[in-house]
Amino acid sequence: MFYEIKIRDHIRVPPKLLGENVEESVLSSLNNKYDSGFISKELGSVIAVAGVEEVKEGVIIAGDGAAYYDTIFRLLIFKPEIQEVVLGSVTDITDFGVFFNMGAIDGMIHISQTMDDHVTANKSGSLAGKDSKKVLKTGDKCRARVIAVSYKDINNPKIGLTMRQPWMGALSWLDKQRKESEKRTKER
Repeated sequence: MFYEIKIRDHIRVPPKLLGENVEESVLSSLNNKYDSGFISKELGSVIAVAGVEEVKEGVIIAGDGAAYYDTIFRLLIFKPEIQEVVLGSVTDITDFGVFFNMGAIDGMIHISQTMDDHVTANKSGSLAGKDSKKVLKTGDKCRARVIAVSYKDINNPKIGLTMRQPWMGALSWLDKQRKESEKRTKER
């Protein structure tokens, strides 16, 4: 889920920025500290610094030379939650599953969770369902559900997803499924 959150932190402004506008210096330091790619168990993945709300008086610590400002600011974050439905695209297909980009972070869909069918990996870099004849390939836009989130390795969080539930999978499959459902409804 995407959130905008308000945080309070002591932000270090290096000596080279001390002659500048305080809010601009603090914002620059915030952007360095919370650059896109910053991940924590509590926050999830930081997308961007949304703005500075308040900068209190700074304190200079002996031996450091930098100023530390008690700051309240807003962050845009992405924190996947169990059972959340996400949209994304297939970035890579392997013999064990699919890597899935949700915009802010990548997840993984095990081959057994890609479709409700016997699935095989093709040499062409796609997955195919034996009975359904569904094909999943790199670049396909999909809808999936988050089933596992692990921050055990904070630099490489693991997000597990499934597409084996109703109305999950490649958007092209879902469009075809919707049209078939509408056709059956009209025939009644």
